[in-house]
Amino acid sequence: MDDLLTSPLHDRHTTLGASLGAFGGWSMPLSYPDGTVAEHTAVRESVGVFDVSHLGKLAITGPGAAEFVNRCFTADLGKIGPGHAQYTLCCTEDGGVVDDLIVYLVGPDEVLAVPNAANAARVAELLRAAAPAGVEVVDRHRELAVIAVQGPRSAELFTTMFAGFDGVAGLDYMEFTDAGAVRVCRTGYTGERGYELLVPADAAPGVWDALLAGAGPLGGRPAGLGARDTLRTEMGYPLHGQDLSVDISPVQAGSGWAVGWSKPEFWGRDALVAEKEAGPARRLRGLRATGRGVPRAGMTVLSGGEQVGTTTSGTFSPTLKTGIALALIDTASGVAIGDQVRVDVRGRELACEVVKPPFVPSHVR
Repeated sequence: MDDLLTSPLHDRHTTLGASLGAFGGWSMPLSYPDGTVAEHTAVRESVGVFDVSHLGKLAITGPGAAEFVNRCFTADLGKIGPGHAQYTLCCTEDGGVVDDLIVYLVGPDEVLAVPNAANAARVAELLRAAAPAGVEVVDRHRELAVIAVQGPRSAELFTTMFAGFDGVAGLDYMEFTDAGAVRVCRTGYTGERGYELLVPADAAPGVWDALLAGAGPLGGRPAGLGARDTLRTEMGYPLHGQDLSVDISPVQAGSGWAVGWSKPEFWGRDALVAEKEAGPARRLRGLRATGRGVPRAGMTVLSGGEQVGTTTSGTFSPTLKTGIALALIDTASGVAIGDQVRVDVRGRELACEVVKPPFVPSHVR
């Protein structure tokens, strides 16, 4: 893993005994010695602290930068004001998804985009190619760390540990504020109340240390990307490259809520409008195992002995104590919410119920 990029917190993770793995070209913590289930449970019941510094950071600045971004990505930036963030999609002209990302609207002339690590360079390339004169796209990937603080006691952690973060606990969902050099947004990828901090790289170790010192007495702990995956799957949140991709459109993936359908312009608009009007050939559904077994990505979904779809994500749910999955189901099959299907798990059929995600209640608000 010598050729992988490392987080500003890499030394902290090795000291904590983290199991490291490759993710989007970065060496990142997958779990710590207590294990993924303990980390998952801490987030659902108390607070977990994640290093997600592999996420991209693109500063888009210049006259009309926000208007330019709004002509590119799917969601309507006109529906939020400065100091708010928005989930959006960067699509191809035929409606595939290059990436899903969060954009921070700083003002009409400044937007910060946070794409996924593996796709950050491609998103930057597309934006630069389309940018009008005067609008710059600057890669700040290595300048900033990203620390996610997630769980029902996350606000308590801030109010007890950081005098300079007094206003953080009162942020509305998807609202952000700058506390000195740290930008804090009330968002996350776990389904729990939480915050994501954009921190200058040289300040990240001190912030990380303070967060862990405060999280311990609250029953919290550091959490790795393994727990991040089980948490997001329980919420039905898509992972790009599996549940969304250049071959899986937002209409198919149930992400149409992140599309500003009334906007006159964004990348892929014509193709997505046409697909929405015609109805997609397949739809992303949730599967909850009713038998013993754990579905994983890439497994065949059967109904009446015939293939009707393929799983895109799958895991054991620590909250529900059963296997869960997301799957693309052929619309023509007629399989609907509440139906029973079977997943071919290495030659053995696992009984599952088709459900509408999330698998557990959301507490983000």
